[in-house]
Amino acid sequence: MRRTGKKGVACLIDPDDRWLESELECLLRVAGTFSPLFILVGGSLVQQQNLNGVVDRIKCVSVHLPVLLFPGSVLQLTDNADGVLYISLISGRNPDLLIGQHVLAAPLLAKSDLEVLPTGYLLFDGGKISSVHYMSQSVPLPNDKPELALATAMAGHFLGLQFLYLEAGSGAARPVSTSVIEAISFHLPCPLLVGGGIDSLAKVKAAWKAGADVVVLGNSIKKNPDLLAEVLHSAEAYNLSLNVN
Repeated sequence: MRRTGKKGVACLIDPDDRWLESELECLLRVAGTFSPLFILVGGSLVQQQNLNGVVDRIKCVSVHLPVLLFPGSVLQLTDNADGVLYISLISGRNPDLLIGQHVLAAPLLAKSDLEVLPTGYLLFDGGKISSVHYMSQSVPLPNDKPELALATAMAGHFLGLQFLYLEAGSGAARPVSTSVIEAISFHLPCPLLVGGGIDSLAKVKAAWKAGADVVVLGNSIKKNPDLLAEVLHSAEAYNLSLNVN
């Protein structure tokens, strides 16, 4: 995506949010055949039983949409998905989330058919304590210091991480700042996923313009399903314009 300049969307489904079957089916129907679109499944307190059930429901309704796991621990893995964000929390200093859980997961992933996507995860101050902040016991990066964010992202890139996920936390009061996105996007070739606190089309467009390749929508589309349609139409129009030009 970084090479083509196209913009993508990811829908984050937290199984612990107890999506009704009708809600989930409606969301997937809205998604239709849009590309690039991904479904991320995961959260801070997900139980495997809930995870399997949600992944299976998504696959039943939309067999063409890639389903990627967004795990908070080694317990949040299932072979029913297509791939997994192999996330290292490089903005924190919790060894369990830097490498500990990865060691436990590696033998399981080696035996699975999941595509493994090495991803550096950077948590930013979104204006309130988020679930990931609490569960990871890590201090978020300042949202107004792009040079610090860039140095952290560079470290992850030099360690070989192929993707970067910039996160302000679920339901953040403010999203990752455009200055942070711009700094990282300008200096690094890694595809950027940006999520947390993005609850309007204007904020989506601001993140895209700053350099985000994929905008992640979670709480906002559960509360306002119409937002997903707006965002997908906007992305489709933008991507089509690239083909015309």
